Amino acid sequence: MSESSLAEVLRARGLRLTAQRQLILQAVLDLGHATPEQVHTAVREVAAGVNITTIYRTLELLERLGLVTHTHLSHGSPTYHAAGEHQHVHLVCRECGAIDEIDPELLGPLADRLVAERGFRVDIGHVALFGVCGRCGEEPAGEGVPGRGEDGEQQ
Repeated sequence: MSESSLAEVLRARGLRLTAQRQLILQAVLDLGHATPEQVHTAVREVAAGVNITTIYRTLELLERLGLVTHTHLSHGSPTYHAAGEHQHVHLVCRECGAIDEIDPELLGPLADRLVAERGFRVDIGHVALFGVCGRCGEEPAGEGVPGRGEDGEQQ
């Protein structure tokens, strides 16, 4: 998103474009899928004075403005990505922490059945399926990927 587009979205809501807001949105765009902590690390390389509270508040604002969205890909912090991306389902490897995306159409039959049987509508943008990726699935039992714990986090 260009600086002028971001400024227009903010102005339409009576807000102004600040350097911090611009840096935080750019970090999300550059990182693809990022936790607030990862965004903080990226932003601090350019603006050391930006604290983690500002990151969280700005991400919440950017989400309310429809510029980013979040999902929960682990037991920790939410993961943010650009809202303009196509909707997708996240595949998260419990062994190595790899994140892949699939077309939400693959869940169509399940989503349709949930609506028909329970009146429940799935928010595809927040769906994450956990399992073992093809690379880790080829490892001998119990081997996994060095340096990763059961939850996929770096050790």
